[in-house]
Amino acid sequence: MASVLRRKAADRGKSLLDMILKERKFARSIVVLVFKATRLRLTRTSHKPGSVVLISAKICIKSNSFTRLVEAEAMVYVSRSTSIPVPRVYSAFEYKQRVYIVMERIHGQPLSVDWVQRSSTSKAKILEQLRLVADEMRKIEVPEDAGVSDICGGPIYDPRLPGRSHWGPFPSISAFHRQLRNGIVPDDIRDPESIPQDLRELFLFHQQLWGNPVFTHGDLSSLNILAKGDEVVGILDWETAAWMPCYWEYTAARDANPQNLFWREEVDKFLTPNPQAWEAEAIRKKYFGDL
Repeated sequence: MASVLRRKAADRGKSLLDMILKERKFARSIVVLVFKATRLRLTRTSHKPGSVVLISAKICIKSNSFTRLVEAEAMVYVSRSTSIPVPRVYSAFEYKQRVYIVMERIHGQPLSVDWVQRSSTSKAKILEQLRLVADEMRKIEVPEDAGVSDICGGPIYDPRLPGRSHWGPFPSISAFHRQLRNGIVPDDIRDPESIPQDLRELFLFHQQLWGNPVFTHGDLSSLNILAKGDEVVGILDWETAAWMPCYWEYTAARDANPQNLFWREEVDKFLTPNPQAWEAEAIRKKYFGDL
């Protein structure tokens, strides 16, 4: 009986969710059933589906073991605070220890698909829009006494972080930096002259006066930017959004994954180049583990 219901739910997924959205009453069990049934169907007929399942022309559902409610909070926060194109969130909830986000499906193509084939003019238009996106994020008001945390004051999530994916929250940027160094502070070193020069440079970089953290997407990869023609129509995957040191957006975007190596050369064209931060991150990885 359960399998029959799943098949029917998959076939009627569009109408079910359209009905739910229209009435603004999200039956959580139905959303979960539609997600699982659609995912099962995709598994049987194509490659392994990702964390986002496309339910209809207008709706998709995101859910995996790392999905958190704060990602939905981040999208809502950005949509209310800026003109940045983010998916509209219809519902987000936790069901049996797993989070589901029902949101708008934005039609566009990831820049990773055709960036190399685009003309110089097309690239310049898109990079200018991304500069504006970055500028808008920097203008988002920071809460008083904000430390390094997700936008709700909880742990930050970044799959690049060494050892574990969730860290903090931290009361300050200096506390965050100290944790990145496994808790080591200069006073712990008996003979400062005995440590390598590059490690001393890392300490000096971390000990700067950083001011307040800034709102950060945390993964401005070409995989997460949708375009239609020369127009940026969607910025996706806000799971790493957080209040972070001002350089974090740059180093995170430049730390490209294997599918995105070409993007490293483009980051300096829409984010303020920070070679000192990039070098400091390389030193930190060398001594304290890869992000």
